[in-house]
Amino acid sequence: MSVANRPVHRPLSPHLQVYRPQLTSVLSILHRATGVALAVGALYLALWVICATSPRAYVTFQSFNTSLLGRFVLGGWLFSAFYHLCNGIRHLFWDAGYGFELKDAYRSGWIVVGVSLVATIVSWIVGLRLI
Repeated sequence: MSVANRPVHRPLSPHLQVYRPQLTSVLSILHRATGVALAVGALYLALWVICATSPRAYVTFQSFNTSLLGRFVLGGWLFSAFYHLCNGIRHLFWDAGYGFELKDAYRSGWIVVGVSLVATIVSWIVGLRLI
């Protein structure tokens, strides 16, 4: 068999072992994940409203919300909301044709992450003071 006819054993497409995640791909995956988290959070909010019809159920639900795990869940949902909003605004700029240069895409990505974290922390602190 000649060298030209030998089969080449290469992956057919990039695989996780070969592909190095980039900021833009990670943020795209995170955008989809936060969309799912917001949908689940909407169901959680609906359950909260349903529990409000019974004082006993509402107290039980509120005791979970004020527990460490409940606060972690609500904080994650809050970050999801802020991240999804900020990244959606970033996508609106892309739809208008701005920010396609690689350095602009990275800069706007880090801005989205930073603003989401700051907004989550500020909202968390304000929310704890209101309780």
